[in-house]
Amino acid sequence: MQEPEEKKIALELLETEQTYVNRLHLLDQVFYKELMKEAKTGKTVPEEVVKMIFSNISSIYQFHAEFFLPELQKRMEDWNRNPRIGDVIQKLAPFLKMYGEYVKNFDKAVELITAWSEKSPPFQELIADIQKRKVCANLTLQHHMLEPVQRIPRYELLLKDYVRKLPPQSPDRGDAEKALEMIFMVAKHSNAAIAEMERLQNLWVVYQRLGLEDDIVDPSNELIKEGPIQKISTRNNSTSEKYLFLFNNMLLYCVPKVIQVGAEFQVHLRMDVEGMKVRELKDTEFPHTFLVSGKQRTLELQARSGEEMDAWIK
Repeated sequence: MQEPEEKKIALELLETEQTYVNRLHLLDQVFYKELMKEAKTGKTVPEEVVKMIFSNISSIYQFHAEFFLPELQKRMEDWNRNPRIGDVIQKLAPFLKMYGEYVKNFDKAVELITAWSEKSPPFQELIADIQKRKVCANLTLQHHMLEPVQRIPRYELLLKDYVRKLPPQSPDRGDAEKALEMIFMVAKHSNAAIAEMERLQNLWVVYQRLGLEDDIVDPSNELIKEGPIQKISTRNNSTSEKYLFLFNNMLLYCVPKVIQVGAEFQVHLRMDVEGMKVRELKDTEFPHTFLVSGKQRTLELQARSGEEMDAWIK
């Protein structure tokens, strides 16, 4: 008898889960535990750093080792009598939201490993020592740490495949489809966590370029557009190079610094976006010119091209 396709996929899910739990055991019970033990002696690296590297790996390990894997095992042993996994995954899928925190922290964790390996030779030696063990299969700590980041997309692929192969009248169809939808939402949740992390990182870089002015630094700001612009001076009919940062709530009118120590720009003027008016000017002498008028003042600006002007106005 040929095994039904959906059972093969369910078995693959179980086998990969078993391997995955071993990997989590290595991360939590070997790397994390041993690095933490060393950190407590005060010779390698601060305890806080070890905690930051491993984020919430202990909760993830516990969840998979004590709930997810045993439930799947039980179900597969009972497959001939009750051929379904959709309900189990549905019940446990909400817990996978824990991954958002781990995924969001991943880049930071890798940076910390690199930085502290340079700073603390004993820390580097301990990691190298663990990596030499058979259980590590010649792979680095960073490589093992990537596994949880890739696990949820893997569930999504396996479940998609499972749903596709289910016979139309299968008792598991409804549950499996619902489970797939839930896994999809969890994947979206961790992708959103990554996107938010990138947004904050980019925002921070912008604040550094602006010299970190207290009243400008706000995590809720959204950078919409930035770029060089010419300021037209009607008094002496000339233009000078300026730089604009447009946020959702303010326009920063800046001057590029000649000597760049620290900040790249000096903020000359802040204009509230609320109540601001923007319109194109038909100026024969200065093409691609537009007027920005706000509560604080009015600026006559010139873009490098018609497209660029339209983009700013928009």
